[in-house]
Amino acid sequence: MTAKEQLGLMANKLRIHSLRMTTAAGSGHPSTCLSAAEIMSVLFFSVLGKDDEFILSKGHAAPILWAAFAEAGLAAREELTNLRKIDSVLEGHPTARMPLIQVATGSLGQGLNAGVGMALAKRLANDSGRVFVLLGDGETAEGSIWEAADSAAQYRLANLVAVIDTNRLGQSAPTRHGHDLAAYERKFQAFGWETAVVDGHDIKALLAAFDKAGFGGKPLAVIAKTFKGKGVSFIEDRDGWHGKPLNEKELPAALEEIGRAEIDLKSKYNPSRLSCTFHDYPCNEYAHGDMVATRAAYGKALHGLGLHNDRVVAIDGDVKNSTMSEDFFRAFPERSFEAYIAEQNMAGMAMGFSAQGFVPFVATFAAFLTRAHDFIRMAQYSAANIKFVGSHAGVSIGADGPSQMGLEDLSMFLAMPQAMVLYPSDAVACEKLVKEMARQTGIAYLRCTRDKTPVLYRNDEGFPLGGLKVLRQTPGDRVLVIAAGITVHEALKAHQILKNKGISARVIDLYSLRPLPEADLVRHAGECTGKVIVAEDHYGSAIASIVSLAVGKVTSLCVREIPRSGRSAELLALMKIDHAAIAQAVEELLK
Repeated sequence: MTAKEQLGLMANKLRIHSLRMTTAAGSGHPSTCLSAAEIMSVLFFSVLGKDDEFILSKGHAAPILWAAFAEAGLAAREELTNLRKIDSVLEGHPTARMPLIQVATGSLGQGLNAGVGMALAKRLANDSGRVFVLLGDGETAEGSIWEAADSAAQYRLANLVAVIDTNRLGQSAPTRHGHDLAAYERKFQAFGWETAVVDGHDIKALLAAFDKAGFGGKPLAVIAKTFKGKGVSFIEDRDGWHGKPLNEKELPAALEEIGRAEIDLKSKYNPSRLSCTFHDYPCNEYAHGDMVATRAAYGKALHGLGLHNDRVVAIDGDVKNSTMSEDFFRAFPERSFEAYIAEQNMAGMAMGFSAQGFVPFVATFAAFLTRAHDFIRMAQYSAANIKFVGSHAGVSIGADGPSQMGLEDLSMFLAMPQAMVLYPSDAVACEKLVKEMARQTGIAYLRCTRDKTPVLYRNDEGFPLGGLKVLRQTPGDRVLVIAAGITVHEALKAHQILKNKGISARVIDLYSLRPLPEADLVRHAGECTGKVIVAEDHYGSAIASIVSLAVGKVTSLCVREIPRSGRSAELLALMKIDHAAIAQAVEELLK
């Protein structure tokens, strides 16, 4: 039997697994698995080497991925019958609960962005492996695909291969270009890619196309014409079968059509998750009372981190002279990557770097991270190790106006149950928290302020995760004022106003929003007669909401209306989160 015949039989075996799995589960997407069977067979059992990587961007085709893993000896065949069961790692779309998965997919249009990051990471690590990303034709309507295509061409990623399973049918209708393969080819060529247009069910044609992978100095797009439901006549190329498994009566007829598939092949593919070791380093020092923006402290901290940790990389969205990551870019150009104004690709690249054992620090305006929200939420399902930094947070940025103000960012990250969320109020805290972020594995968010603020803490002060700082305290405190970031400085001014009036209030800097120091908050609230005020430069009581879960009812001072341009002090006053508003809220609470 020829190698071509063997791969053809394996394709049918993967089809059979996919059909049986989804019928047993009573849900899933078998038709999109059937279209990709020859592609998966050729990749897993001929093309992919031990140093190569594979991303299934069309995550709804997970059953055929699990089938390929099983046939490659990477997963147990008997586990396939547990598809989509609550105690199985073979989920409906790939997540990192399955240890072989490096990048979670299923929200379409993200795999190629992660592939760009992986390919760059391999180049940085002098790894000769290639990165293959299997895309659905429908997801190429996502703009993020073309952000990735542009970036891959810019970096001349010859080690990156995009495979488009052009099966013509989307979920509810034909795809934009249907089987007009030339339309896809023109697009990829316009972005500077090499292309190969093939019959996606022709083993020989696929092998010839993949022979180009890693050569030519450009990324390669293999545009494969396929048919959804291939091999089963009553669903092949027919609309209405997306996300619809065969029932127990339909399955035997389908298996009979597919026919013989007795074959066992070896695969050299062996994916693994990489990690890195954190090396401690000394922080910069600051003088008490000096005026330093936390974004500036972040830039210095990132540079110091990079000096001692060569697996740290920085990814920018054309704002490095505002986030202050430019020091890192100057010092470590080989570990610095410009995503330009393409925040989705920026976050996707970070997923790829993380999967290759690097620690990406991704910095932009806090407001612009919301554009990448879907990528960030998918990163948590990838068990990614990414550090996001949002500068220019809140109304305190001033005259640039509401489009530039990060006012939704805390809600976004706090909605992710395992994300670390940190909000330093001064330069010392910022430096120490950057170190804590780097030391921990997982997704973390650091919120930075644009304005210069006074240094509050000694350089030897510690900022453990899940902690807080008590800045003003007496035994007779009647109200607890909780602040974070910029409002800490307003709370300290309010404390002085209240002190002059003979009113004793306790002031806490809640720099760790997750993990939250719940026990400490409960204790301080109890010592302050249970009266608590939370002041935050953010929409919708994000901080107050998590505090209230610990201590009960709180008075929330937050941004409750759409802001406007103005000076920082004017905006804080207008939104009623400045020192005067805090002092007034304390007095009203005590009436």
